[in-house]
Amino acid sequence: MLNTHDIQAQLSARKRNFSLSRELYSDPGVLEADLQHIFYKEWLFAVPACELAKPGAYATMQVGAYPVVIIRGSDNRIRAFHNVCRHRGQRLCSHATGSTQKLVCPYHQWTYDLDGKLLYAREMGEGFDAAAYGLKKVHCIDMAGVVYICLADIPPPIAELAQTAMKYLAPSALQDAKVAFSSTIIEKGNWKLVIENNRECYHCSGSHPSLCRTFSDNPKIGAMDGPDSASPEIMAHWQRCDAAGLPSRFVHQAKMQWRLARVPLLGNAESYTMSTKAAVTKRMGTMPFNDAGSLLMYHYPNTWNHFLADQAIVFRILPISATETEVTTKWLVHKDAVEGVDYDLENLTEVWMNTNDEDRQVVEENQKGILSPAYEPGPYSTIQEEGVIQFVDWYCNIMQDRLAPRPALAAE
Repeated sequence: MLNTHDIQAQLSARKRNFSLSRELYSDPGVLEADLQHIFYKEWLFAVPACELAKPGAYATMQVGAYPVVIIRGSDNRIRAFHNVCRHRGQRLCSHATGSTQKLVCPYHQWTYDLDGKLLYAREMGEGFDAAAYGLKKVHCIDMAGVVYICLADIPPPIAELAQTAMKYLAPSALQDAKVAFSSTIIEKGNWKLVIENNRECYHCSGSHPSLCRTFSDNPKIGAMDGPDSASPEIMAHWQRCDAAGLPSRFVHQAKMQWRLARVPLLGNAESYTMSTKAAVTKRMGTMPFNDAGSLLMYHYPNTWNHFLADQAIVFRILPISATETEVTTKWLVHKDAVEGVDYDLENLTEVWMNTNDEDRQVVEENQKGILSPAYEPGPYSTIQEEGVIQFVDWYCNIMQDRLAPRPALAAE
């Protein structure tokens, strides 16, 4: 198992625009470093806020060693807590989702309010200070309907992403959405392979017949330099969206940790369906037309999303082991859309259920090949895999900085 020095050496030995070493994709020591320096420190996408529609609704997630519960309080504010009782450490909520009036430990019934305050602890004796044993808080923010958490004591800045997301997601009105379907699969591949696979469409024509009905695999469709520079079809789409008041132009964080841009679907397709037509008759929020394309939003290390006129599809990944990753997909539709009337569930989910399973297969085969002693890092295509290069650069830079932080310069 690699130690910090070994990992630093492998990061330093990386060839520019080449894939990573076998160990960086498979070693348990590297996974532990990834958890300590990325997943325990960065903002992580948790759930769509509409999943917690009413006070008491909760969802749980496991981030490495940390069980977390996200819950809507009686004041309608969404909060996150360590899912650990302050008495003997029992996990409070064991289900993926649920609803409760109070958070009650199943072991000895210590009872917490929805804001984390300890309300009841039986026979703890004189001098017991209940106020000192509220649930431990996890940083939590609802950005226009997408809830992020951060386990760090001092989380990194998120104001720029929050302001951008609130502007770009506002037309989707995610507060008026509901989860129509949720799917969780385990891919037997390292989390970085899952992200790498998502960050390119080099493989799409050979792997995704359903997706390629509507989503272009032309690398120029995703090659954007800024809000006024993109391929002609994207520029024309942005101008149409501008005229309709729909935020669409390319915007990104300086080091490409996140990006948003709305791209047109092939042939003015309306949605990710086999027919290319909208899957839901009720549009999301104030979306002005059915063929508004897909607002692509990713944020490293654990999410990518598609926001369309008729639906939104949000993705969350969480590492399970060095070679296993949990991938959760949720399909959101307008809260008043009725299954069987306004949408057919199979039609809504078919393309991405197919695509997820196809991606699972390519990631798992990728991992199996990397585990071979014959594997050696290969070159990325600078034409087709620009997004992968951006991700790998981001990963290596952040890990090198955090494994061996540079000393602060003294003020002159």
